[in-house]
Amino acid sequence: MVTFLMVLVALSMLGTLGVMFAGMLGLARSEDGGGTRSNKLMRARVVMQGVTLVLFLLLLIVKA
Repeated sequence: MVTFLMVLVALSMLGTLGVMFAGMLGLARSEDGGGTRSNKLMRARVVMQGVTLVLFLLLLIVKA
């Protein structure tokens, strides 16, 4: 169970990093005039960070 949670935490961290880089690249290119894609990526990043924190807390609880 601990190993499974560690893998999920690592994957969610990578997912958060991927969404963050996609948002930064989109801002650098300024391809979206209205910013709707940027806002969607910002929301996705916040959700991914929340999922990562919940999984990390769950890992700490299971490991203790």
